[in-house]
Amino acid sequence: MNASYDKNTAIVVLPRVLAGRLQDNALHAWLAQSDLTDEAGPKELLARVVQELGVPYPDTGFAALRMWGQTGDRPTNWIAGADPVYLEPQLDKLCLHTFADGDVTSTELRALTDHLQQSLGSDQSIGFTRLGACGYVSSRTPIATAQMPANVVDQQNPEAFLPAGDDKATHRNLIGEIEMALHEHEVNIERESDGKQLVNSLWLWGGGVAPEQITQPQPPLFADDPLLTGYWYAATGVAEPWPGSIANCLQASVGGFVAVVPESEDNSEMLESSLEELRHALRSGRLSHLMLLFRDGLRADVQRSHALRIWRRSSPLLKAPAGE
Repeated sequence: MNASYDKNTAIVVLPRVLAGRLQDNALHAWLAQSDLTDEAGPKELLARVVQELGVPYPDTGFAALRMWGQTGDRPTNWIAGADPVYLEPQLDKLCLHTFADGDVTSTELRALTDHLQQSLGSDQSIGFTRLGACGYVSSRTPIATAQMPANVVDQQNPEAFLPAGDDKATHRNLIGEIEMALHEHEVNIERESDGKQLVNSLWLWGGGVAPEQITQPQPPLFADDPLLTGYWYAATGVAEPWPGSIANCLQASVGGFVAVVPESEDNSEMLESSLEELRHALRSGRLSHLMLLFRDGLRADVQRSHALRIWRRSSPLLKAPAGE
């Protein structure tokens, strides 16, 4: 899909589907008729979406874009994401763990951010702040950061994702100071007594300055993802919150769209209801093409003509364990 984009195509990010998560046999057979590929390797959501749209992927400034998506205003200074993580020491490496929504309360994150600002931001060369569940660090001079957000690195050794080159020492020194400041904070003392994972580090990523706003043809976006929303704002695109269902996306748009179905406590129900509504839209002619991006890496290119592939009733990809 190029910059003028196909008005009859929907790009939809969906919950995980691998390892037999799709129980509905009819939907399984429908997906098996499409062109299925398993995208190996870590890739964050914006990269997957812009690849399908055929629009440029930013070089830097990802955290600034996320802040733009949260506030609606373009940040003008250098910003990096500084999100709470737990680094678990293992036998010969570290393992990074992110926190699910609500695992670190807004009160806890505020207290930790204020402490870091008082401890490390007193000379005003750097500053710490938070917006909702997201942390940020600003700096007078750029700091080397990871490119990938923490959720891409979750449950992995973070070493391969850290910045390399001459500037990595600056990143390492700042992380060391942050971890020392967090080590014996009362928030972590209370979390440890409650048997919770500690917020023992911050993941610094996406450092840079937000791009200048341009006008770039893009379909409407329906998502609660602030990084995607910020990218749409930077392109003067139409971005709305997730409206609750694919049916509502179809009703709110006159042609194609991009939608991000949120993760939920019952992903299987959300997955199947969304797929059913998309299948109906394709069969009725409301849409002619679907690009389905599942959160565990599966990609489905679905066209109306694929209904003629009646010999396809199953796919090993849909049954495969996640990550294989």
